[in-house]
Amino acid sequence: MIPIKKIHDVALLGGRLCMLSGAFVAVGGFLLLLALAGCAKGSAADRDDLSTFVDPMIGTDFTGNTYPGAQAPFGMVQLSPDNGLPGWDRISGYFYPDSTIAGFSHTHLSGTGAGDLYDISFMPVTLPMKEAPAPLGIHSRFSHDREEASAGYYKVHLDDYDIDVELTATPRAGIQRYTFPEANSGIILNLDKAMNWDRTLDSRVEVIDSVTIAGYRFSDGWARNQKVYFATRFSRPVDALSFERRTITENEDSVGQGVIASLYFPTKKGDQVTVTTALSPTSVEDALANLRAETPEDDFDLYREQTRRDWNDRLGKIRVETTDSVQKKIFYTALYHSMLAPTLYNNADGSYLGPDGQVHKADGWTNYSTFSLWDTYRASHPLFTIIAPEAAGDMARSLVEFAAQNGQLPVWTMWASETDMMIGYHSAPVIVDAILKNLGGIDARKALDLMVQTARKGNYRQLDDYMKLGYVPVREGDNWSMSKTMEYAFDDWCIALLAEKLGDKEIQQEFAARALNYANTFNPATGFFQPRNADGSFVTPFVPEEYTEDICESNAWQYLFSVQHDIPGMTKLFGGKERLEQKLDSMFTYVNPDIELPIFSTGMIGQYAQGNEPGHHVPYLYNLTDSPWKGADYLRKIMGDLYTASPDGICGNDDTGQMSAWYVFSALGFYPVNPVDGLYAIGAPAFPRAEIALPGGKTLTITAENLSDENRYVESVTLNGRQLTTPWLSHKDLMEGGSLSFTMTSAKSNPWKN
Repeated sequence: MIPIKKIHDVALLGGRLCMLSGAFVAVGGFLLLLALAGCAKGSAADRDDLSTFVDPMIGTDFTGNTYPGAQAPFGMVQLSPDNGLPGWDRISGYFYPDSTIAGFSHTHLSGTGAGDLYDISFMPVTLPMKEAPAPLGIHSRFSHDREEASAGYYKVHLDDYDIDVELTATPRAGIQRYTFPEANSGIILNLDKAMNWDRTLDSRVEVIDSVTIAGYRFSDGWARNQKVYFATRFSRPVDALSFERRTITENEDSVGQGVIASLYFPTKKGDQVTVTTALSPTSVEDALANLRAETPEDDFDLYREQTRRDWNDRLGKIRVETTDSVQKKIFYTALYHSMLAPTLYNNADGSYLGPDGQVHKADGWTNYSTFSLWDTYRASHPLFTIIAPEAAGDMARSLVEFAAQNGQLPVWTMWASETDMMIGYHSAPVIVDAILKNLGGIDARKALDLMVQTARKGNYRQLDDYMKLGYVPVREGDNWSMSKTMEYAFDDWCIALLAEKLGDKEIQQEFAARALNYANTFNPATGFFQPRNADGSFVTPFVPEEYTEDICESNAWQYLFSVQHDIPGMTKLFGGKERLEQKLDSMFTYVNPDIELPIFSTGMIGQYAQGNEPGHHVPYLYNLTDSPWKGADYLRKIMGDLYTASPDGICGNDDTGQMSAWYVFSALGFYPVNPVDGLYAIGAPAFPRAEIALPGGKTLTITAENLSDENRYVESVTLNGRQLTTPWLSHKDLMEGGSLSFTMTSAKSNPWKN
């Protein structure tokens, strides 16, 4: 028998299975594997395998915080390697400069600044295992020279064990294929493992039959009281199985167990084991059902090909033409990153766990989670309304249903949990935009009532002060006061817009007035929106480039133009169009060398921070000045310098795809400055030709005549032969398809002057 250290319970698994202490074993109860119906169908996307232009390594270094592993578009499973060490650089589990791998877990966050998930972690090994003190534990060294990644696929060689690991994923399942050397080999399932903000509360493993185990991992962290159920099928029976259990205590009381299951078997050189794991938010039984429904066969290549086709279908919604293969890689990787979240959050039968702790069912629609709304309302969700309108509608409906189950609009959600991260109630713009674009079949009255209920919640995040004073004052124990005012005002404008559509004049007037509250934080003496005390005085001393607790992850420069819903009113406060241009110029050029930049201020151009979201629309505001060519210069600089095809190629946290969605829009030549007004600001395209596939078989063809590095400025724009006289393109016109034609020039001209 194979020698195993730290065995608490061991069972030999042959033709029969025996009872293990603390684990339920089904004798002879093999799962019935369903035959996969038919072969994966071909698609138009196969004519050009766009998945080969995706490099998931982009963003895994510097501050991008992305992961390189395998995922289906918007998939529940994010199967990716974990380096095994905690830290802000390893929020996604993986940091490119590291040289160790300590497991392959099934859930990850893409590009965020908060460390959570890493659920259901497997690690293949040969004996003796290489183990270091906590937190690294069992691990192996690896080299980037023997690592590869593409859309839906990841491969690495574990140097210390001579094992090749391949990963792919379907929407609800992760599929791993291990190629072993001749050795006494094993697979470690560590349900006790936790990193960063996450901690295990309880876990369990059941042996279902000779090739199937199932169980759960409950945890607490950023996602509170998170429950992940799983079912795993191995492509060969296991010879020996052991359990190690750690008692988890709170206040000296036992609350659960951290279980580590070790599965052992001898291997010959080249032996392969496929490990297929389905997840569920509701129960072990549902995880087993998902396993049967979605991945009934032990066929890694089948599911890899299926997911490649799924990615090609999604990526093929936008086709760009360029002779620059590096630029094409940057674009399609950005498009790929934009579709990693939100994530699918219901079983194959539609059931899911709500924030109220009850099981609900999405009947005829798909429920989603992982909403980083302070970031993604700006560009990610508007992008989905163009290239994935059905998903965009379901995402908005998911937010409405979450609000109904939780009693208020979501802010930042994942796995049935409201994390309460960031500010505002930015599910409002996502929901309103979907309703105005007739997506999702949403009950608009229900949505409006939930919005109003949240916005009038006086005991919530200083809304009582906001409603009483017309701004959020600085108060001890609270933070981000000025930013809260600015964010609430925008969301209130969205509520007013929906009320207007529904003909509710009382609510429309109430929230239209609230939408102007941003002006109450403007100090004419300094020319900035500024933190304000409850007595009406502005906080002093005030240095606009300093980072304080009164402004959310930014400074006063970076929030200076955060009035997307009332740019004319903002411009009037500044003193007119000329002052707007002067302020824009100053933002992009002024540097204070005495100010130490915090970790979230990256991609800096003067005071502009591309690495953080509040300023993402700012370059487009030059359209409202006499010098729109300045915006084209900055757009070219941002796209050219701050997005590259290297691991450090994203200049800040990708924030579940917002940074990437910004690039996709900007490279196409337009951007939603106000994500809910149905208009896109004209920019400066990066490609000579692009095509967007639209619903109903329509196509929008975008061309940029004479485009070059020198000819970066817009001379004129026509839509279906009609010359545009204002720098705006409507969503309605865009979705009709046709041709959007740019004529580019080297002259610094103003095509919008009238």
